[in-house]
Amino acid sequence: MAAVREYSAGVVVIRFEGRLCRFLLLRAYSYWDFPKGRVEPGEGPLATALREAAEEAGITDLTFPWGTACHETPPYSGGRKVARYYVGRTRQSEVTLPVSRELGRPEHHEYRWASLPAARGLVGDRVRAALDWAAELAGCGENG
Repeated sequence: MAAVREYSAGVVVIRFEGRLCRFLLLRAYSYWDFPKGRVEPGEGPLATALREAAEEAGITDLTFPWGTACHETPPYSGGRKVARYYVGRTRQSEVTLPVSRELGRPEHHEYRWASLPAARGLVGDRVRAALDWAAELAGCGENG
């Protein structure tokens, strides 16, 4: 197995509708994930996660009421990558998918504020593990 060479950090963004949890998912092609991106040299993972939420979805009012505990994925992409996720709360419902300067188009094709069951049905196993961890930490039940 190759040594891990790339670290990403992101945020499982939760917005409450009354007592119901809604999770922000972003789709690139057929893959759903949370806002996340590569940790840049000299940048800490939490700073990366905040930057990526703002850059990829326009989410700028994140708070961390559950602290800064994180969930790391097992290595993926041939064992070269690991992603770290934090759990953030927002009151912001408006999401923007801005044009990436590097790509010349938005990085993601669509977004959804999904309930826990809907989110579980959209994401793959690696992301689902982060989703389930975040839902438990935030006290989001199955109907959430």
